[in-house]
Amino acid sequence: VQLVEYGGGLVQAGGSLRLSCAASGFTFSSYAMNWFRQTPGKAREFVAAITRGGADSITADSVKGRFAISRDNTNNTVDLQMNSLKPEDTGVYYCQAVGEGRNYWGQGTQVTVSS
Repeated sequence: VQLVEYGGGLVQAGGSLRLSCAASGFTFSSYAMNWFRQTPGKAREFVAAITRGGADSITADSVKGRFAISRDNTNNTVDLQMNSLKPEDTGVYYCQAVGEGRNYWGQGTQVTVSS
């Protein structure tokens, strides 16, 4: 099982980034997918979630209207489109797969938003 996040980087406040998470080693379409983020000294924070088929999604209040989650069950990827980025969005972003009584995490990708 492997989850690999990419697309992080350094961006100015107000800018955009698109994160992707590539999944392998499990039946991707059977798992709900989530994005979390974490900054040093803080607990991992929920950002967004999408159902197995992709019909429903939710985002945290802190990113609502700015971030959007989507998935491609053909290519086994889940994306996080991040717009109007703020310095407080800085952190390591992780994707998580949940399903079949299991959950898996990626290694994370760093997002840094400068003011």
